[in-house]
Formats: sequence, C-alpha cells, structure tokens
Amino acid sequence: MSTVLLCTTTLGYQARAFDAAARRAGVTLRIVSDRCDHLDDPWGDSAIPARFDRNAAHVTPVLAALEGMPVDGVLAVGDRPAWLAAHIAQARGLPWHAPEAVAVATNKLMARGRMLAAGLPVPWFVSLPVHGDEDLDRLTRVRFPCVVKPIGLSASRGVMRVDSLAGLLAARERLAALLARVDVRASASADDDVLIVEGFVPGQEFALDGVLEQGALRVFALFEKPDPLDGPFFEETIYVTPARLAPARQHLVAGHIARAALALGLHHGPIHAECRVDGDDIVVLEVAPRPIGGLCARSIPVVAPDGTRCGLEDALLAHALGQSLDRYGHQALASGVLMVPVPETGRLRSVEGVDAVREMPSVTGVEITAKSGSMLETLPEGGTYPGFVFAEGAQPGDVIDALREASRRLRLVMDRTLPISRG
Repeated sequence: MSTVLLCTTTLGYQARAFDAAARRAGVTLRIVSDRCDHLDDPWGDSAIPARFDRNAAHVTPVLAALEGMPVDGVLAVGDRPAWLAAHIAQARGLPWHAPEAVAVATNKLMARGRMLAAGLPVPWFVSLPVHGDEDLDRLTRVRFPCVVKPIGLSASRGVMRVDSLAGLLAARERLAALLARVDVRASASADDDVLIVEGFVPGQEFALDGVLEQGALRVFALFEKPDPLDGPFFEETIYVTPARLAPARQHLVAGHIARAALALGLHHGPIHAECRVDGDDIVVLEVAPRPIGGLCARSIPVVAPDGTRCGLEDALLAHALGQSLDRYGHQALASGVLMVPVPETGRLRSVEGVDAVREMPSVTGVEITAKSGSMLETLPEGGTYPGFVFAEGAQPGDVIDALREASRRLRLVMDRTLPISRG
C-alpha cells in the first residue's frame, strides 16, 4: 500500500477530504502537523509532529521521524506547510516543487523580483519596513493609487489600497498592529516585518487551480471573480468556473500563469494563482505552491477516470503518487462558491436564512463553519470566512445570480465589540 504525507496546520475539511480520497484509493495518508496534540484517531497515533516556520533546524526532526518509513508522495495544505513538504520531497527524491521555489513563491517581494527579472508584466513595487523611518525616503518613488500588503500573509489579509501618502502611513501603522498580534506572530516568518507597496493593477480578477507536471501546466479550473475588487480592502466573495472569457483568452491567461510559475522556479505540484485582466493586459499577482484553500475546492467539478464526479483531492492524490491525470476531466456545468462575508467585527450570535438558501434550486450545499459565540473580524485584520454556499448551473451567469441571491438571504447576527477606552 502506498503512503502519502499530508503537511497541514489545519485539521478541518481539507484534511478530511484528503483522508477520504486516500481511503477510496487504498492509500495510507499520514499527517505531518504542528497540531498533533489536537488530533484524534485515526490520525492521532500515526501523526508526525512538525514546526512550519522556515528554519532548517526544524526539518531534521521530521526527516528523522520518517526514517525507515515508506513515503511515495507528499501533499500540502497552506503556504507554510508547503515549504516543509518541499524539503521532505527533496530528501526522499520525490518529484515536487523545490524548497527554494516554494520560499520565493510564498514571499510577495521575492516573487515580484523573480517575475520582473523574467520579463513578465508586474506593477512597480518597493519594500517598506513595518517599523522605523530609516527607509522612508524610498516613498518618493510611490505613486497613487497603490496597494500595501504584508509579504507573507495570504487570503487578502492585510491588503489595502491607499490613495495618498497619509493613507499609506496610516495603513502601515494598521499593519504593524496586525503583525504584532499573538495569533499572527505564531505563524510569522523572519521576513514578516517587511511590507510591499506596489502599483494598483486595474481590471477583473481571476484565479486558476491546477498542477504543474514536470513544468507543463494542467488546469483544473479557471475561476472568475465577478465582483469588483478595487479596494480599499479586497474581500473575495464569489468564485465561479468556467470563467466567462473566450477560450483563446483563457489559454492566454493560463499561459501567463505558467510562465510566472516557471519564473518562480515551481516545476511539479499543485498551484493556485491569481491574476488581473484589463483589456489586452494580463498581470499575474501570485502563484502559490498549493491548491485552493479549505472548502472552496468543493466548487471544482472534477470527473474521475471512471466518469463519476470526484473531488479535487482525488486528482491531487493521484498526482502526488506519480499517476497520469490524462483521464481526469471536467464536468460540463458551471460551478461556484460564495464565501460569506463578515458584515462587521463582532461576536457571532447566529446565522439567519440558512434554510431558505438551502431550498434554492441551484444551491448544492451550505456550510456554516463559524460557531455561535466565535469572534469574527472584517478585512484587513480578518482572515477567515464564517461560511460557504455552493451552487451549480447551466451557465456561469446562472451560478453568479444564485450566489448573489444567497448572499442577500443570509444574515449574520452579530454582537458588536466596542473600542476599549484608554483615556
């Protein structure tokens, strides 16, 4: 029986989905996690403890724990686990993204530099320290509007558009407070005290999920993000596939992303990419060395070799084991997901309208992941969604309409949090 390692810091849907895929394929899945103390059977006894901060000293204990153990493939959920997965694959001689490429791809500043050096279109950019004023003279190179973001956070957390120097300095102060938080510091890397400031890229945003097979890109889904993402924050709410672009245009987008991935050094493994399209201009914003996060993977209509619907995780597991993906396909329908937005910072009391949304003809599932009483934050500080709605239809526009109607029907009842007076 083949053994695949799943490096993950989250123990929710995606880990369970990979476990279910492994059971269907008759594969042993072993968890490598920094949360082994939270694991129950069947993983608890076989899980391998790890730390995901990028320190070479933390790779050695994991490799030692794996000594004598068969490892036929690696998978990773999240940017930080991808770095360790790359080291394990390298040590075991398994095809996967190289550790250096993962480090570059998950650092926004380094990624911008690599894509610029490769001659790819990128916005102008400068780095900015979170603290101190010794390098503020470089702000003379900044033009507005621009976007400021931490170089290591994902999912639009901490990303802000600013339209003036005063706005930029205020955003820097806000990000300094965010990066100083205990929950953020716990997952921070040594370079997270640096921000990147870059030109605002106009146009519509798209996302691509696929795998690189020895440098060749295989696309599972090209997602359209139909809602404008112009700032001041960049809250993604709807993904729908296939994107409403002409086939030739879709090929151009995929080609730009493939070239960006190779410029970053990514060569073999899953990728999730983001780009903006404005007329003839295509600008790749990032290429992450991992699949789309969490429940969103459920919106990709993958067809297994036997012609039945399967999960993205089934295809990624086959890819990790070196199997051909030629017989995997796409179901002939439009599919999408609504990431339920957080209306205001506060404590969740309840979610109203769930039953009404479930009864909608195009809706295929509703998952409320936030528990009553949990604290929710809006962007840019927030980093999670309280729930997800899935829909399918004959055309992408039908799915978008259904998800927008679902968003209108759902209501998060919140207990507001009041600012603490320090006077």
